[in-house]
Amino acid sequence: MSGEVEDKLSDSPWLQAGRIAFIALYVCTALAALRWLSSNVREVSPENRAVVIRAGALTRVATSGLLWAWPQPIDQVRMIPAAETVLEHRVQSLIRSQQAIQADAMSYDDDEGGPVSDELAGSGYLLTGDSGIVQLDVRVYYKVTDPFAYVLQDELVLPALERLVSRSAVAICAGRDLDTILVARPELIGQANAGNDGAEQRERLRSDLLRGVNQQLIALQLSGMGLGIEATRIDVQSALPRDTINAFNAVLTASQQAEQGIADARTEAARILQIATQASDRSLQVASALASERLSKAQTDTATVLHLADSVKKGTEPGLLMRVYRERMPGILAKAGSITTVNPGEDAQVIVPGAAASGGTP
Repeated sequence: MSGEVEDKLSDSPWLQAGRIAFIALYVCTALAALRWLSSNVREVSPENRAVVIRAGALTRVATSGLLWAWPQPIDQVRMIPAAETVLEHRVQSLIRSQQAIQADAMSYDDDEGGPVSDELAGSGYLLTGDSGIVQLDVRVYYKVTDPFAYVLQDELVLPALERLVSRSAVAICAGRDLDTILVARPELIGQANAGNDGAEQRERLRSDLLRGVNQQLIALQLSGMGLGIEATRIDVQSALPRDTINAFNAVLTASQQAEQGIADARTEAARILQIATQASDRSLQVASALASERLSKAQTDTATVLHLADSVKKGTEPGLLMRVYRERMPGILAKAGSITTVNPGEDAQVIVPGAAASGGTP
């Protein structure tokens, strides 16, 4: 009877269902346990590294390949970039905030709008050494050098990097004038000393900023609060506020107009000088020709008189004076209206009519 009862119980469908459910539960539990045991067995890609944390302590760093680790909560695995991987971060603290941009747009659209607050007015702008303002768009490229420090800092890495870059940017801009950060006055480019020095300073801006950030990272590392990163490159795009750009454009336009006016004035002055020089040369040539002509005529007219004076003085030709007198007097007397001759030794006077009075030659 007992055997028959056992056979009946073993053939009971509820018992068979319970046995099947137990086996299924056992298999599921085994699979879940196997999956839990292999949960931290993963492949590390070449661009990543794995940091294994056991009981809150950093134990080891695994490079690319297959990683074997105990499952959580025994081991925790954090994936971080590889040593050769370069990460990019745009510094948001140096960018003008959206509230400031909206306030600027409202002030430009509404002429009667009130002034922007000091907090919004200075958002995203840095003060230069010559009391100018400039905006820098900075992108930092960095790599992880200390995996343990990088994992310990965790979410504080990027905010700390923001503060370091902002601090370096403020210090560098305060030690430079506006023209050594960007090309604010193009007219200085043509000047030899000022243009070369400004271009050299602008080229060194990125390297100075990179060096300042790395020095602060090293200081944090020496103090035991390192971020575990190193900046490899920094790209900087500088710009001016809208009002400043308009002012510089107006100054540049005025300078160009002034230079054009000066060039036109110089051209007109050169033209007038050329005309005056030509007129002066012409006057000198005409005066020289007239003077030569008058001198030749005077020499011709006085040649006889000079010869007569010389002969009278030297006594070489005694009768020359009378001969000249006889030759010249008819012509002179012919032009006279009347001639009066007076003998100095007598009181009587004889008046002989001339050619115009007698109608002929005297």
